[in-house]
Amino acid sequence: MALRLAAWLTIAITVGIVIALIIPSLEFFAQVSIRDFLFGTRWAPRFADASFGVIPLITATFWTTAIALITAVPLGLGSAVLLSEYAHPRLRQVLKPILEILAGVPTVVYGLFALAFVQGTVLRDWLHLPTGSFSVLAAGLVMGVMIVPTVASLSEDAMSAVPNSMRQGSAALGANRMQTSLRVVFPAALSGIVAAIVLGVSRAVGETMIVAIAAGGQARIVTGALEQGQTMTGFIANAALGDSRVGSIEYNTLFAVGLLLFTITLLINFISIRFVRRFREAY
Repeated sequence: MALRLAAWLTIAITVGIVIALIIPSLEFFAQVSIRDFLFGTRWAPRFADASFGVIPLITATFWTTAIALITAVPLGLGSAVLLSEYAHPRLRQVLKPILEILAGVPTVVYGLFALAFVQGTVLRDWLHLPTGSFSVLAAGLVMGVMIVPTVASLSEDAMSAVPNSMRQGSAALGANRMQTSLRVVFPAALSGIVAAIVLGVSRAVGETMIVAIAAGGQARIVTGALEQGQTMTGFIANAALGDSRVGSIEYNTLFAVGLLLFTITLLINFISIRFVRRFREAY
């Protein structure tokens, strides 16, 4: 009964969110064509010659998400293999909670860390990279660190669920621990690992404070990791400050971008569900 109630409550909340996004978005698209919105290359909703091409926001979102995944996936999967296949059970009980503490750090703290230390100290002072005050590289790197616990914890759970008989059979055939981990355990836990990575992608796409603080607020097409750019969530955070009149096109722009973000995340999850179902292993 409780599970059924929770399921219906979840469905009701989701439908409510969709309706709340769609109604103002329809008012926005009554004034701006979907084609101009999706394929326009200039984003300037507050200027006299307003333009609503969302491509600049999409490119910045893509760069920060890609950098975060390049950072988080190797670190997360490496940590999962270490905890599942190499660490002593007592050591695992200590290391896993410590790793998961990173997931509890407020994202605004990560954003300040990205701006003050990664961007200001590491990239500019230590590495002498030609960056300004902001960059999608700093935001993506710190965002990757933020989602490492998500990827690592869920992947470790999936690997730990693989029966020991498979490990013993691999060892009996002469495989060492690394070969067993990469060629037996990892493929057997692939569906759970993919689910962990997709959850990390969803968190990266929807992250707000890190990109709003460290990536910059200038909406332009990002062509390199050292450039600054405004992501979709960064625009929503910076624009939703209460100075837009309710019902105006600037106000409805927030919901149009939010609806696009919701659609992208939904597509990612649909693709991942099909992938997980295809490669799911039952023991």
